[in-house]
Amino acid sequence: MSSTSEPIDLPAEAASGPKWSRETKVIALVAVAHFVSHVHIMLLPPLFGEVREAFGVSYIQIGLALTAFNIASALLQTPAGFLVDRIGPRAMLTGGLLLGAVAIAAAALLPGYWFFVIAYAFLGVANTVYHPADYTILSATVDHRRIGKAFSIHTFAGYLGSGVTPALVLACAAVWGWRGGFLFAAGLSFAVALLVIVAGSILPRVVPKPGQQPGLEPSKGGETKVGLDLLLSAPILRNLLFFFCLAMANSGLQTFTVVGLEAIHGTSFSAANVALSGFLLCSAFGVLLGGIIADRTPHHERVAAVGFAFTSTMAILMAWVNMPAAVLVGVMSLGGLLNGMIQPSRDMMVRAVTPPGSFGKVFGFVSTGFNLGGMVAPLLFGWLMDRGEPRAIFMIVVAFILLALVTAITRAKPQGTTAWTR
Repeated sequence: MSSTSEPIDLPAEAASGPKWSRETKVIALVAVAHFVSHVHIMLLPPLFGEVREAFGVSYIQIGLALTAFNIASALLQTPAGFLVDRIGPRAMLTGGLLLGAVAIAAAALLPGYWFFVIAYAFLGVANTVYHPADYTILSATVDHRRIGKAFSIHTFAGYLGSGVTPALVLACAAVWGWRGGFLFAAGLSFAVALLVIVAGSILPRVVPKPGQQPGLEPSKGGETKVGLDLLLSAPILRNLLFFFCLAMANSGLQTFTVVGLEAIHGTSFSAANVALSGFLLCSAFGVLLGGIIADRTPHHERVAAVGFAFTSTMAILMAWVNMPAAVLVGVMSLGGLLNGMIQPSRDMMVRAVTPPGSFGKVFGFVSTGFNLGGMVAPLLFGWLMDRGEPRAIFMIVVAFILLALVTAITRAKPQGTTAWTR
């Protein structure tokens, strides 16, 4: 294979050290940062009640903080990706961690509800850094034979952060109150920022050279597509739609499964919650399995097809079949395993159509689909619940899964050696 990977500038000691050791350290640093980003995302939901009482506002008003977070992320994630490609992922990752720490501390310490909402908007700005910076670092550093596993560890770390945050912040809040829980999360973010600063010499400093990479499609002016032309090209827009569909489907399953099953079948909240926990836990381990599979096959759309086929079948069964608790837990756990298996292949499909020097902007742009889904899904599915149509939620989930499947299996396959292989 030709060596046309994105050029990187590594310290001499990093470049001369064992390659596997350097890759392991890079993956570990990026995974820890991604873990922290999901702590930020899940920080508020477990403390909704305490925060609402502290400010004397309604749940909708507290929910406005999450809306501000998602709007800021959706608007600024693509510009953050451009900055990652311009000034390098290491500086941006460090800045995001520090800004997140300051925003969370401000939310805890500043008086008044509107300061809280503004602080959460800044936390959303900090959130824009992680996907562009993380995927740029991994794509520039990890050998293509192990990149699927690297992506899976990165995603698994995020799942793990989401999973442990409720128990972690509730334990802190039990001792120090909700503000103490927030300050603990701020301290964690600051500590990881220091870790990246101290140990970050192992991270690459990307030096993109648009127009100088072989095998890239020239634009009308003869220059490589690296800006808006690239982001608005069909393969990238297809991946944006793919991410949006995943966000819509996963939001429906993760947020409305418990109330939906209770409304349709009278399933107890305890049984539905155990089944949902099985889905989420097995999704995390499915991500690791998916990383191994992604490194062993170039046919990532086939992996997605298998996962989507079972996930959609699972949703249909949940909507129309009143399953015993044990069967429900088993079906959702298997569905979670296969749903998680899709995630590394998802990232590999984006990487396959991304030219060197553009990983930041492309991953930042397509990840905006998550934010768009995060804004639309709760409103749509909440409206359906209010209208007494819980079964429609699962049917819409199936529709978005099938649309995601269509975008995956009809994608144009990369021709010859991809621009990112080593």
